Amino acid sequence: MPRAKRLWPFVRPLLMIAIFAVALRVLQNTLAHYRWRDVMLYVESLPPIQVILSVVLTLVGYFLMTGYDVLAFQYIKHPLPYRRIALASFIGYAFNNNVGLSGIVGGSLRYRLYSAWRLSAVDIARVIAFYTITFWLGFVLLGGSLFIFAPPHVPQAIHLPFNSIQLLGFVLLLPALAYLTWAIVRNEPVRIRQWEFELPAPRLLVAQILVSAADWILAAAVLYILLPDELPTGFVHFVGIFLLAQIAGVASNLPGGLGVFEAIILIFLAPYYAASAILGSLVAFRAVYYLFPLIAATALLAAHEIIEKREGVARVAKVFGRWAPGIAPQLLAFATFVGGAVLLFSGATPTLAVRREWQRLFVPLPVVELSHFLGSIAGAALLVLARGLQRRLDAAYQLTVIVLSASIVFQLFKGFDYEESAILGIMLFGLVSSRRHFYRKGSFLNETFGPGWIVAIALVLISSAWLGFFSYKHVDYSHDLWWRFQFRSDAPRFLRAAVGVVGLLLMFAIRRLLRPATPQQEIPRTEDLDRAAAVTASDTNSQSNLVLLGDKSLLFSDSGGAFIMYGVEGRSWISMGDPVGAEEEKPDLIWRFREICDVHAGWPVFYQVQRSNLHLYLDVGLTLLKIGEEARVGLSDFSLSGGSRKWMRKMVSRVEEEHCSFDLVPRERVPDIIPELRAISDSWLTEIRTREKGFSLGFFAEDYVRRFPVAVVRREERIVAFANLWTSAEKEELSVDLMRHATDAPNGVMDYMFVQLMLWGREQGYSWFNLGMAPLAGLPSRAIAPLWTRVGALAYRFGENFYNFQGLRQYKDKFDPVWQPIYIASPGGLALPRILTNLATLISGGLRGVFAK
Repeated sequence: MPRAKRLWPFVRPLLMIAIFAVALRVLQNTLAHYRWRDVMLYVESLPPIQVILSVVLTLVGYFLMTGYDVLAFQYIKHPLPYRRIALASFIGYAFNNNVGLSGIVGGSLRYRLYSAWRLSAVDIARVIAFYTITFWLGFVLLGGSLFIFAPPHVPQAIHLPFNSIQLLGFVLLLPALAYLTWAIVRNEPVRIRQWEFELPAPRLLVAQILVSAADWILAAAVLYILLPDELPTGFVHFVGIFLLAQIAGVASNLPGGLGVFEAIILIFLAPYYAASAILGSLVAFRAVYYLFPLIAATALLAAHEIIEKREGVARVAKVFGRWAPGIAPQLLAFATFVGGAVLLFSGATPTLAVRREWQRLFVPLPVVELSHFLGSIAGAALLVLARGLQRRLDAAYQLTVIVLSASIVFQLFKGFDYEESAILGIMLFGLVSSRRHFYRKGSFLNETFGPGWIVAIALVLISSAWLGFFSYKHVDYSHDLWWRFQFRSDAPRFLRAAVGVVGLLLMFAIRRLLRPATPQQEIPRTEDLDRAAAVTASDTNSQSNLVLLGDKSLLFSDSGGAFIMYGVEGRSWISMGDPVGAEEEKPDLIWRFREICDVHAGWPVFYQVQRSNLHLYLDVGLTLLKIGEEARVGLSDFSLSGGSRKWMRKMVSRVEEEHCSFDLVPRERVPDIIPELRAISDSWLTEIRTREKGFSLGFFAEDYVRRFPVAVVRREERIVAFANLWTSAEKEELSVDLMRHATDAPNGVMDYMFVQLMLWGREQGYSWFNLGMAPLAGLPSRAIAPLWTRVGALAYRFGENFYNFQGLRQYKDKFDPVWQPIYIASPGGLALPRILTNLATLISGGLRGVFAK
C-alpha cells in the first residue's frame, strides 16, 4: 500500500491522459465522414432565436444556482445580503464548471469572498459542505429516477456488460434515499470527530432537491435548444443522456469533463442527428454555458465589487486589497493558460474564407506564414509561463507581457482574428494592472511543474493536434506539404507550427532535465558557516546566531545575501526561524524552500517565526499557529531602582556578598577558558540528568562557543556560571543561548547574570534583552478557538508534569518583559501532530530524547 500511494500521483495523470485520448478516439470515429468546416457551418447557421433562448436559459440557470448558497445561509442561520451571496455563487460556479478539480477552485474563491465579509472559517466550511450536498442530491435523485423509469438505450459502441442503465439508477438512488430518511427521522446533530453538523429541516430538504433538480434540467435544456430538431424520444429521454454524460465527465476528472462529455453525447445522439450538427451544438453549448459565464465571472472578480454604495467603496477596496495579492496571480495564471490554449486551437483550424480575401489585399504572404508560426509558438510559451505567474515570478511577468503583446499582432496578421486579439488585449491589460503582485526575483527555468501542470499542458497539446488533424483530414499527406506556401495552405502551416511547438517544449523539457539536481540536506562546511556569519552580522534578530551551531543545513539566496537554516525529520523540512538576511530576498527564498520540499514530497515548516513576516508564509499557502510568546526586556530605561525591582537589588547584594562578580570575556580570550567551561557544562548535565539538545537550542561545542563573547560569574577567581552572548545588528537586542552553572554556585546566580547583562547592554546602547520563548503561553482556550490552539492551551494548563510551562512564563515575567507572539507556519490540518512530533525529535536529537531528559 505505501508503494501504491507513492505511485498514485504519477499514475493518476497518465490515466487522465489515457481517458482523454480514448474520448478523442471516439470523437474521431464518430466524425469520420465530416469536416471541421461542417461543424463551424452548423454553429454559424444556428437561428438567432435558438441562441437567444439558450442564453436566457443559461442566465436563469446561473440565477437558480444562487439558490444553493441562499439555502446554505438559511441552514447556518447567518444573514448576508443576497447581492453578495449571488456574486460569490456565480463566480464560484463559473470557475467550477470550467476548471473542475472537485470544486477546489470555486470553494477557494468562495472562501476568499466570504471571509472578506467576516464569516468564520467554520461557517464557510458548513456553507461549502451544504451546497455541495445540495448540488449532488438533486442530481442523484433526478438521474436515478430517470435511469430507472426512462432509461436511455445504451449503444453498442460503449461496450458495457449490460444493455440498460437501470442498475446505475438504483446505485444513485439508494444513498440519496438513505440520506433523506436519516435527515427526516434523526433529530440529533451528526458528530464527526470534533465537528458537529445539524441535519437540515424537512422544508430545507425539499428546497435542496427542487433547486438542484431544476438546475440540472435547465443545463440540459440549454444544450437541447441548440440541437437541430426536437429529439424523437423527447426531452425527458435527453435529460437522462445529459446526466449520464455528466457522470462520465466527472469520473474522468478532466476539467469540465472536456472530451468525455462530448463523446458520450455524440454516441447516444448519433442515431438521430448528423455528427457534425451534434458537435456544433456542443461547441455552442460550451461557449454559452461555460465560456461566457467564465469571462463574466472574471470581469466581476476583477472589478472588486466597486459598484456599491458610495460609502462602501473604501471599505470594499480595503477588504479586497487584503486578498487580491493571493488570488490575482492565480486567476491571471489561469487566464494566461487559457490564452495559450486559444492560440494553439486557432493555429490548428482553417482561416475563414472571407478573412483570407482580406489577407490577400493587405498582408504579404511571408508575414502571414511567420505570424501563424509565431502565434502557435506564443501559445505554447503561454502554457509554460502560466506556471511562473502562479509563482509570482517577475521574470515570468515580463515574458508574458512581451508574448501577449506580440500575440495580438500575430493574430491580426495571421487571419484578422480580431476576437482573439481583443481577448488577449484584455488579458494584457489585467496583467499590467496587477504588476505589483509579481515580485519574486527567481529563475523561471528552475520552477517545478507538478503532475497536474504537466497533464494540463499535455491535454491542450493533444486537443490541438486532434483538432488540426480533424480539420485537415481531407488533405492528402505528402512530403511537399511541408514546403507549400500559399494563402490557402492552412494544413501546411498547421504542420509546421505543430513541429515548432513540439520542438519548443522539448527544448524546455531537456533544459529542465539537464539542470543541476535539487540540493540535498547536508551539514554545512566551515566556509558555509563563515558566509552565514557574515549575513548574521547584519541581522537584527539575535536568534539568527543559531546557524553557527553547524547542525542545520543552509539554503542561500542567489546573491548569498540571505539564507534559511533547516533540518529534516521524517517528512518535515523545518526552518529554524524566519529567513536571515536581506528583506527583499526573503520571499523568493521561502518559495524556493517550499519547492524543494515539494520535490521531496516534504512538508515545509517554519518554526518560531515573527509576527512581522507572517504575510510571507500566507503567500505560499501555509497555515499559521501561535506556539507561545517571546519575552523582551527594554533596556533604554532599565535600572535597579523602583519598587518592582526591589527583588533584583536584594538578589545582587546577596550574590555579591558571596564574593561573586560579573565579567564579560571577549571572543578573543574565550579559547583560554574553554576547559573550565567544559567542566562546568559536563557537571551541570550530570546533575540535572539530561543530555544535550539541538536545532533550536545550543549545545556545548567548542567551535560554537569560540564564536561569541562569554558572560561569566566568578567566585573569587573560579568561574561558577557562564552563558554565551548573542548580539545583533544595529544593537537591536542581546540574548543568551548556552547557560550552565557549577553545582556549588550560589543560589540565584543566573538571575544575577541576567541583570548584569541587561545593565551592560543598556550602557552599550542596546535596545532589548531577549529572554527567549515561553512555549504555549498566551494561547486562547475559548470554545470557538482553533482545535490545535485549544489543545496547546490545555497542555499549558495541565502539562506541568511533563514540562514547566507556567513556571517558565512566571520566571521570565518577573523581569517585566514585553511579550510578543511567536508562530509556526506549516501545512496545518491533520499533518500538524506529525510535524510537531518531528520537530520535538529534531530538537531532542532523536525520538528517545522526546520522552527522556
